[in-house]
Amino acid sequence: MRQTRGGNSHGSPEEVIMKKNMPILVIPLLALLLVFGGCAGGGKGKTKENCSNGLDDDGDERDVALDRVQVGDRLRVRPGERVPVDGRITEGRASVDTAALTGEPMPQDKGPGDAVAAGMVNLNGTLVVRAEKVGRDTLLARIISLVAEAQRSRAPVQRVADRLAGWFVPGVVAAAAVTFAVWLGVGPEPRLTHALLTAVAVLIIACPCALGLATPMAVMVGVGRGAQAGVLIRNAEVLERLARVDTLVFDKTGTLTEGRPMVTRVEARPPFTTAAVLGCAAAVEQYSEHPLARAIVTHARQTGVAIGEAADFRAESGGGVSGRVNGQEVRVGRAAFVGAAGATAADAGSIGQEQPGSVVYVSVDGRLAGHLVLDDAIKATTPEAVAALHRLGLRLVMLTGDSRVAAARVAAALRIDEVVAEVMPDEKLRHVRALRAGGRITAMAGDGINDAPALAEADVGIAMGTGTDAAMETAGITLVQGDLRGIVRAVLLGRAVLRNIRQNLFWALAYNALSVPIAAGVLYPWFGILLSPMLAAAAMSFSSLSVVANALRLRRVRL
Repeated sequence: MRQTRGGNSHGSPEEVIMKKNMPILVIPLLALLLVFGGCAGGGKGKTKENCSNGLDDDGDERDVALDRVQVGDRLRVRPGERVPVDGRITEGRASVDTAALTGEPMPQDKGPGDAVAAGMVNLNGTLVVRAEKVGRDTLLARIISLVAEAQRSRAPVQRVADRLAGWFVPGVVAAAAVTFAVWLGVGPEPRLTHALLTAVAVLIIACPCALGLATPMAVMVGVGRGAQAGVLIRNAEVLERLARVDTLVFDKTGTLTEGRPMVTRVEARPPFTTAAVLGCAAAVEQYSEHPLARAIVTHARQTGVAIGEAADFRAESGGGVSGRVNGQEVRVGRAAFVGAAGATAADAGSIGQEQPGSVVYVSVDGRLAGHLVLDDAIKATTPEAVAALHRLGLRLVMLTGDSRVAAARVAAALRIDEVVAEVMPDEKLRHVRALRAGGRITAMAGDGINDAPALAEADVGIAMGTGTDAAMETAGITLVQGDLRGIVRAVLLGRAVLRNIRQNLFWALAYNALSVPIAAGVLYPWFGILLSPMLAAAAMSFSSLSVVANALRLRRVRL
């Protein structure tokens, strides 16, 4: 289909920040559903961006509106396009990026008979897909439905200040009435004047301005402090929940890890060197569009290895690539493909059995020169962030659609408390729901469309700013840089804001508990002191000022 070329959809940091101010989730989710499964009609006014490439029984190709695609139809998906429906491949082979739906960071080679789902990206090659599920029946549409359901079921948080005000205001009115009655009955002459002045003074000095400012001032300053630290907070409720979180749930791909294949190790066999193996591989792979090829070339450039020119470049789908580098025949790819050149690769297949990640073999003139290991590497800042979260007393859980082997490796390296691997988006949501049902206050951190239901279900959703729009629009907090240390800052900020709110409420109530009796005239029988309404107004303003000053201290809180 032509309408969904791959690329960076989240935009610049400035654009991300603007998106955070949109409180409505329904619009972007419906837009996703419209693009992948529900665009209307192919008549007048419909553009090709809302169409898929359909094939009739004679093999003729024509543009078909997505809402007219039916089960059994065949659709052509070209390189760089997203799969529009759930179905199976009938023709062609290609590497498919499934990370948005499953969390699997490494592209998967798919061919005839393999299943694909709406939202997956065809990286290279041309595929013909027979539709099995369309529109609202696709996996992507079900994810959107789960998000909406999770958000509808969330109960609103009751504000502490609102509950206190519900008791405080009637109490103050009652105190003013009692003051008026006492002064009118037993006060000095003129009794009516003294009764009115003292009652008015009580009402003025007990005005709940400080009580009303306690929460919004702390939240306003806290949200601004978070923005300075790269933590974008959607609303005050998020901060209230975040301060009480005791369980943090992570996605793996793109959250704990880089989310893309990277060369983690290069091994060479004598007489070849690692630089020679990497250089030969990069020389041939630079002509390939495969994501693993791009990772190899990028690693060679970053390490300063010279990349030569390759002649007679050839690519074998599902096998690898070959070419002549400096007059030598170089093959790069699977063990069977490298061995097909007569390489001494009888034991090559066993090399990758114990390797975490994908293994790419390199042969030169029929000899196995070495291999490269590519994996989704852990972000450099992740170990520091995980250690800090442990020190904050949080239980850490990993939920990932990736394989158990890959998940176990990352969990062991980071000392994650609990790991659940090979789970689909609805299973992530159910696991988060089970944690909440067990009394856990949960925060969920993720970056993909597949994380959106769990982000919506969790008490606090945390999205990576480098992730998808669906995740960012669902979450209550966005980390602009996608750095997990931002979660540490967010938790510290949430706790600091809640502590500040409690301080504001305490001092507001303590101030009124002290000032109301004075305004009522309890000191008059002994010291002859009465508080005039003007002094009461000044004292009331001072209490509000003290709350504002205390809230402004959050600007200097260390995160």
